[in-house]
Amino acid sequence: MLNFDFKTKEALLEAFSYEQKCTDYLEVLRWNDVIVSPFDSKSTVYFCKKNTYKCKKSGKYFNVKTGTLFHNTKIDLQKWFIAIWIISSQKSKINSVALSIELEITQKSAWYMIQRIKLYIKNNNDTFEKKNNQPFVKKAKVSNKIAQMEVVEEKEKLSLLQWLQTLKK
Repeated sequence: MLNFDFKTKEALLEAFSYEQKCTDYLEVLRWNDVIVSPFDSKSTVYFCKKNTYKCKKSGKYFNVKTGTLFHNTKIDLQKWFIAIWIISSQKSKINSVALSIELEITQKSAWYMIQRIKLYIKNNNDTFEKKNNQPFVKKAKVSNKIAQMEVVEEKEKLSLLQWLQTLKK
């Protein structure tokens, strides 16, 4: 595996220099060479093109981001990893404007990333609801509205949270 003691952003960029490296690492972290469908853990999984997989029983497609912190985003994993490192390693808070400049993304995307990362870290030991064999869902209050945010199942959540905590060193 990789050395997680990233002192600088450049060291992180060197370790995760391109998107496929990030995807490969996340696959090892999440599945450890045994790919499991998020829709049916006992189903056969078929590899498709462009890092996607298909669950035989449900017929649904998924990738390494499905049901995780990175689910349903078009932002590169490299930028997510940098954002996680910045948020978890800095003593002072970073705002969405500063993060958007750092990652060269829109302020709205940076705000979304900060909210999702903070919610994910905050809910380390909180309880989650499970509805009809779907991934766990946590209800969060955002601007006086109730929003649902998908997070990973317990076993996947722990490994990702352990990874997030190693970035804090």
